Amino acid sequence: MNQTERMKELIALLSKASKAYYAEDTEIMSNYEYDKLYDELTALEEETGITLAGSPTVSVGYEAVDSLPKERHEKPMLSLAKTKSREELADWLGEKEGLLSWKLDGLTIVVTYENGKLLKAVTRGNGEVGEVVTNNAKVFKNLPAVIPFKGTLTLRGEAVIPYSEFEKINAAIEDVGAKYKNPRNLCSGSVRQLNNQVTAERNVYFYAFSYVQAAEGGNEPDFVNDRENHFKFLKEQGFDVVDYIRVDAESVSTAIETYADQVKTYDIPSDGLVLSYCDLAYSASLGLTAKFPRHSIAFKWADEVAETTLREVEWSPSRTGLINPVAIFDEVELEGTTVSRASLHNISYMKALKLGIGDRVTVYKANMIIPQIAENLTRSGRIELPKACPACGGKTEISVANEAEVLCCVNPACPAKKLKSFALFVSRDAINIDGLSEATLEKMIARGFVREYADLFHLDNYKDEITQMDGFGEKSFRNMTDNADKARKTSLPRVIYSLGIPGIGVANAKVLCKFFDYDIDKIRTADREELASVDGIGEVLAAGICEYFADEEAGGVLDRLMAELDIEKPQVNESEQNLEGKVFVITGSLNHFGNRNELKELIEQRGGKVTGSVTGKTDYLINNDIASTSGKNKKAKELGVPIIDEKSFLEMSGIMIG
Repeated sequence: MNQTERMKELIALLSKASKAYYAEDTEIMSNYEYDKLYDELTALEEETGITLAGSPTVSVGYEAVDSLPKERHEKPMLSLAKTKSREELADWLGEKEGLLSWKLDGLTIVVTYENGKLLKAVTRGNGEVGEVVTNNAKVFKNLPAVIPFKGTLTLRGEAVIPYSEFEKINAAIEDVGAKYKNPRNLCSGSVRQLNNQVTAERNVYFYAFSYVQAAEGGNEPDFVNDRENHFKFLKEQGFDVVDYIRVDAESVSTAIETYADQVKTYDIPSDGLVLSYCDLAYSASLGLTAKFPRHSIAFKWADEVAETTLREVEWSPSRTGLINPVAIFDEVELEGTTVSRASLHNISYMKALKLGIGDRVTVYKANMIIPQIAENLTRSGRIELPKACPACGGKTEISVANEAEVLCCVNPACPAKKLKSFALFVSRDAINIDGLSEATLEKMIARGFVREYADLFHLDNYKDEITQMDGFGEKSFRNMTDNADKARKTSLPRVIYSLGIPGIGVANAKVLCKFFDYDIDKIRTADREELASVDGIGEVLAAGICEYFADEEAGGVLDRLMAELDIEKPQVNESEQNLEGKVFVITGSLNHFGNRNELKELIEQRGGKVTGSVTGKTDYLINNDIASTSGKNKKAKELGVPIIDEKSFLEMSGIMIG
């Protein structure tokens, strides 16, 4: 293979991995392998003098998805040049001073404030165009709602979910296959939600790392030519900024050691450090390359790598049918802890490593935290995928999810699927039958007492057998059946969530039920197009919902379940349904409501609907700045959609505000 062909191959591999990581929140190769291939491509481009179209060395990030409005950044967001050499950082500084700070591992956001209030928040996207996530940014745990500076301020920062929060969220997910792989993926999905209630529940934090620009009455604050004053100014405005240390060529190595000690217990995900010149005028004079600014450089941790032997691949069936591979290897010491297991993510990931039992592999901790296999030194490729599910012995098959091959159990009666499904069904946010642990459910299923959801309400048919089981007696049996009877009175959103339809969580279940007027038959008979029009559902989830309700066996299970339940339907005051059928879009700051979500809730209570973008179906755009030249205002004028302020909206709705 000649050099050009190898470059084409590398571009294809890196682009596929980048798309999976940034756009689909999954991984098909390790960071270690990605960096290795990226360095190989860079070397080939330097050697040949050729840079092919689509090369990740000249493109930035990945295209923003279509599920959120897009906006072009006023200033392109470039990546940083990277090094793992401490000596190179000292040489890079030369006689200059610099600021060394954390390089956080989350989702980069550009936020703009105007007149002291948050105007907009936009994700990095592809560096030129990002996704507008203003509504979600408003529920970040530590992002100021109001700041002292009353001009226009733009800054950049990282949205992150701390490891402690990540672990709490994963601990609440009983299904191994549904757990999140790392905080970065969880954060990315949380920030890009269409419903900011989900974002709020995920405890997202924001740490400022870069001042972009500010003007008040046409004048920028005086920073006395020192980048540290950027951080001090942002702190004065109430922002949490990344921790930093002022360094020179002599002290930078010691400062790196300080961070290296901290990262082992640091609660915020970090994948390295950033070094920037303090001298602002000097920084500006350096300009940019096609991809990198010259005023800063990233330092990536030199991973501690250990060699070991792969002994086993453990296959763990989940409620969703995915059978997840985990590497088991001889224990090694990494970053001060003993490690013997690492997730292999999916089959594509395994194939890329060409794993085989007995192979010599190197392992490391991604970001010094999460165990990963770095390389397979043997590459025997001898691992055979299980043809039978470990839990039920049923047939397995390979399918594709987010462009990665995954192994699935196709047996709908698989005990692993049933156990996890029943555990979800009885959980607090679902039907909420207290006292039915997974261990108890496993015993009930194994003995045939429980074959479908309705059976949980008739356990008294097996009283004699159950009271003779280990851990059970008259009192525990009565508590269990009493709790099941109490759970009969429930709501339709709980029922929909309890069914375990892929992708339908608590928030989506509520949205679905509200859209279809809390009528289960309307939901069951809705077509894909109608379901996709529901806020937060989209084409993929709509297809899954249709597939679920089209299954005759699932339909019978649901019919028998509904016969056991007393569904409470929310009471609607018909006299207040004066917005029935009206479609609204909300933009800009509000005066009479704490946030847009409050206004949205009021509109929905009165029968209206709120969407994220202005279309031909929009009846009104609510914006207190009617004369604004924003994209939404322009679109509304083009389509002839009336633009009204809050006062006009309240008057037309007959709502009195004191």
